[in-house]
Amino acid sequence: MQAETLMLYKLIVLYILDKVDFPLTNGQLTNFILEKDYTNYFNIQQTISELIDDQYIIAETIRNSSLYQITDSGKETLSFFCNTIAQAIRDDIDIYLKEHKYSLREEVSTLADYFEVKKDEFIAHLRVMEGSSAIIDLKLSVPSEREANLICNNWKQKSSDIYTFVISSLIAD
Repeated sequence: MQAETLMLYKLIVLYILDKVDFPLTNGQLTNFILEKDYTNYFNIQQTISELIDDQYIIAETIRNSSLYQITDSGKETLSFFCNTIAQAIRDDIDIYLKEHKYSLREEVSTLADYFEVKKDEFIAHLRVMEGSSAIIDLKLSVPSEREANLICNNWKQKSSDIYTFVISSLIAD
């Protein structure tokens, strides 16, 4: 891959991440770029990997899913080279994000992961995020990986009801 082409892909990823105030998954970034036929899957993965190595983006892994955010260094680099991205590409990104911002945010706002603390003790870590702030951040200790996994799998569908129950219970007289 030519250096100029790789730089353009990096700038596209930085531009996308700069336009949202929440992290995006690898799948979300990849889907948009593939949908527009800007490049292939392998070039996107190389681009993301190099952006992480260069510390222009950071990644957080939650249950086999990576969430990416732009760093201050990435923002600074983008500010110098943003005009290198064709206006048509920037317009495509802006339109896509305007049309899909809510669904993209919703997809990454409910987080669930678990880890083993010791033999026969697992912690299910459950969060609902709004931007970079946690609306609810809950850790539950359970005796088996199966239970921790079930809790994490059910969190997305039940988090709203659980949050409502907790709030109403705690503010009731």
